[in-house]
Amino acid sequence: MRVPRRLSMTRREEFAAVRKHGRSMATRNFVMATLPSPSLEHLKFGFITSRKSARKAVTRNLIRRRLRAILVKHGEKIDQSRYLVIIARRKASEASFSELEADWLRLGQRLGVFGKDAFETNLHPS
Repeated sequence: MRVPRRLSMTRREEFAAVRKHGRSMATRNFVMATLPSPSLEHLKFGFITSRKSARKAVTRNLIRRRLRAILVKHGEKIDQSRYLVIIARRKASEASFSELEADWLRLGQRLGVFGKDAFETNLHPS
């Protein structure tokens, strides 16, 4: 499944607002920042994979594809009226898909990104 283009953050001001006014937490693989915005009709997300995260473009694209796949897999659990920014770190290129997914779920829960009834019992992917 493709992620619709309308969900992507494209303007620099949106990224800056999330980083300045939102909450963020980090793991060894990435930083997740979020900003609730009641005026939004749907989730707006952005991925930042700089040359610091991986020197080769192929590796940066792999990181983006994995993060996008996690978003597609768990996107319906996310509160839809918010901005979400993921900034890849250097270790993300060495991490497996399941490690990235576990970090995503852990940070999402800690930041309150998921809706109230998203999942009560199991946060660890099988």
